[in-house]
Amino acid sequence: MTGTPLKNHRPLLPLVLVLCAAFTATADDDWQSRSLPLFDEHSLAGWEGNAYWFRIENDESGTAAVVAGRLDQKIPHNEFLCTTQNYDNFELRYEVKLVGKGQNAGVQFRSKRVKGTTEVSGYQADAGQVGDRPVWGALYDESRRRKMLAEGNADEVRQWVKQDDWNQLRVVCRDRHIQIFLNGEKSIDYTETDDSIPGYGVIGLQIHSGPPTEAWYRNIRVQQFQVTK
Repeated sequence: MTGTPLKNHRPLLPLVLVLCAAFTATADDDWQSRSLPLFDEHSLAGWEGNAYWFRIENDESGTAAVVAGRLDQKIPHNEFLCTTQNYDNFELRYEVKLVGKGQNAGVQFRSKRVKGTTEVSGYQADAGQVGDRPVWGALYDESRRRKMLAEGNADEVRQWVKQDDWNQLRVVCRDRHIQIFLNGEKSIDYTETDDSIPGYGVIGLQIHSGPPTEAWYRNIRVQQFQVTK
């Protein structure tokens, strides 16, 4: 059977690209409209912590970021910049980039300060390396059970992570259910089985003790929601 040649099919590709760009813009606009910034890009209002280890700088694109740590000296203890408000059920999105030798940081959530120390106790969405193992998007229990609660597949995480660049993390908490996404890929799907673990607390930006390192955090936004049972 002889078919009719397809004419004028080349313009379809630009049309697809336009539609994809429009969809992406709509998704981004939707998140912007239903979430609130935790960082106003001008000050550390709404946060508390040791100002020596946390400051505001513009990144290569001119976007303001919270910079944790320093590149000119070792970091003697874990340091945290924490929200002054508690959060329970929420979706948190942010971007993080690690610079320097340490390659170890993360974001606390449903956490609390440990009195008399620089530590914070609670869940952490990890960022960085432990030896040769990538722990980007892993779930760690900081200063409480002191162990990894869940980790993504190491080979997959290596493919998802952008070395020496910005990585987007998304944390979703609904009652005992916690999910973490790394650059759009789900790395953790965890359900807490210990009823004694609090389901609320502060959000905190961490820089880990160790070699000179900086963790840059930007575009930090949160949406709180009610859970319907």
